[in-house]
Amino acid sequence: MSYERDGYISPIRVLDESEVARFREAYEDYERSLGDRLAAVPPRDRYVFFAETHAYMPWVFELATRPRVLDAVSAILGPDLLIWDSRWFTKKPHDPTYVTWHQDGTYWALDPPKVCTAWIALSRSNEANGAMKVIPGSHLGADLPHRDTFADDNALARGQEIAVEVDEAQAVPLVLEPGEMSIHHIGVVHGSEPNRSDEWRIGVAVRFVAPEVRQDVEKAMAVLARGEDRFGHFDLLEVPTDSSSAAVERLRADIVERMYGNLMPPSPSA
Repeated sequence: MSYERDGYISPIRVLDESEVARFREAYEDYERSLGDRLAAVPPRDRYVFFAETHAYMPWVFELATRPRVLDAVSAILGPDLLIWDSRWFTKKPHDPTYVTWHQDGTYWALDPPKVCTAWIALSRSNEANGAMKVIPGSHLGADLPHRDTFADDNALARGQEIAVEVDEAQAVPLVLEPGEMSIHHIGVVHGSEPNRSDEWRIGVAVRFVAPEVRQDVEKAMAVLARGEDRFGHFDLLEVPTDSSSAAVERLRADIVERMYGNLMPPSPSA
């Protein structure tokens, strides 16, 4: 299986044109609703608005659990699936935001590594507008040392990056059309460059885990996406059903605080 060898699969068609149009409109409506609150924070801090949306916005949960998404993930992780995390990675035209080379598993404290990320594109994602790149096979070795930079234009919450040289000549861009997705392993080295084009790049990364996975924190949480949880390692959140702005804001503040409290130490400025 190419996923086991390379640490990724791409592209996979998961949405038709009408679904892409509906979900992109919903995303754009949400971003517009943030208004000045979004403009006031640097890219590194925007995760508070674009993280864990599957757990408090019904349309995002619907997007993350489309049958073709779950079928592809189930082929890797098995029939029972939890959504542990999600995060939007949007780059507007000529956006300087980038993602440094990193491995997700270094920070997530998830074991065993029956974890993968489904990156679902609602726009074209290509080299010009900052598509994700991966280093094939990099998940097969030991975890690499990382450092936190807290750089403002780094889209990662801690600005984390691999602290040793990465052979970029091996990098493969995961080029996606709207409605396609890639899946990558928790240990694969990946990152992305700024958007140097006139096009938006809009996509959501949905992190799936098998129920037997544990997270080494006190308040681990997830949402059941398919099948059943026979292990009880996570606090299962209710599937979101209320789209009102009051419900979204209330749940967002609580869920994002819990998730990132598990993952992040205080920043140098805290």
